[in-house]
Amino acid sequence: MIDSVLLAGGGTAGHVNPLLAVADELRRRNPATAIAVLGTSSGLEADLVPARGYELDVIGRVPFPRRPNSDWFAFPGRLRAAIRETGRVLDARGVQVVVGFGGYVSTPAYIAARRRGIPVIIHEQNARPGMANKLGARWAAAVAVTFPGTPLANARVTGMPLRREIVDLVARRAAGPVASREQGARALGLDPSRPVLLVTGGSLGALRINAAMVGAFDALAKTNVQVLHLTGRGKSDELRAAVERQGEDFARDYHVREYLDEMHEGLAVADLVLCRSGAGTVAELTALGIPAVYVPFPIGNGEQRLNAQPAIDAGGALVIEDGALSARWITQTLLPLLADPEELARMSQFAVQVGRVDAAEAVADLAEEYARKDRS
Repeated sequence: MIDSVLLAGGGTAGHVNPLLAVADELRRRNPATAIAVLGTSSGLEADLVPARGYELDVIGRVPFPRRPNSDWFAFPGRLRAAIRETGRVLDARGVQVVVGFGGYVSTPAYIAARRRGIPVIIHEQNARPGMANKLGARWAAAVAVTFPGTPLANARVTGMPLRREIVDLVARRAAGPVASREQGARALGLDPSRPVLLVTGGSLGALRINAAMVGAFDALAKTNVQVLHLTGRGKSDELRAAVERQGEDFARDYHVREYLDEMHEGLAVADLVLCRSGAGTVAELTALGIPAVYVPFPIGNGEQRLNAQPAIDAGGALVIEDGALSARWITQTLLPLLADPEELARMSQFAVQVGRVDAAEAVADLAEEYARKDRS
């Protein structure tokens, strides 16, 4: 049992969602455990953590400068200040174990914990680890990763800690796939008897995906497919206008939203997903056994392509590079796939083979194991 734990991570949903999943699991095991989260005032954690009922300890945001500039010279002082702030939190709360998920606040947490002899558990979401976790993994008590082959020493594969809505949906689909699909369809105004394509570029959207879908409207209008298209915040107006130009019949089957708070309902009814391949997205789709066409984000360190690779290798997903995605590809490859329920069922069986639903439990086990060692 853990008396006091600090979870460190934030900035993006990729850090915050697995953090909250582990927090929920620790609270389920022992409601008396004091759980606090280290974050910033500007990341998603500022809203999501208090909304979930956890205390947020705020420190300064300390991004690693990637090239010499004014931030480069200010970085050492900012890091020292953040380490001091974090140390005060650790001391005041009597923290027994720190669980870090990467991001700007994790480096101060790892260093402050090390100086106090407090065990550190790290979870890395992506197949290619970030700088904070690369540093912390050098002395961490244990390192957990989502994907096999993640280059961190002594890492054990746990999978991605999933949001409780997704874990609940996995159980619902296992108990009654038809009822689960019908529930999702009712919630979103879709027909559960017809194929559903879910299109999403994440919270920020993906202009390449949006444009390719618009180009395929004429071909799509000749099918029986329903589309739930999440454009990303601020990117819906142009797509709505294009849908309306196709006429009322088309607009009735093409549902445009910027964002979907009830994403689990969209996943409950989706036959195929066209999306980016962030670690959280891949983990959720494989846990649910939903076939996907991944369009890895083309900017960065290539982590999204690596995230998708296990599902692709297993036969549960296709991949199309961002620059190659086009209306022609959607017309010639994606739409025929949607019209082939046997192939979609086969892909679903392969996808679920690489998915995991017990990662939050596995990371919580590590936290409990090393917190016990700290007390002995």
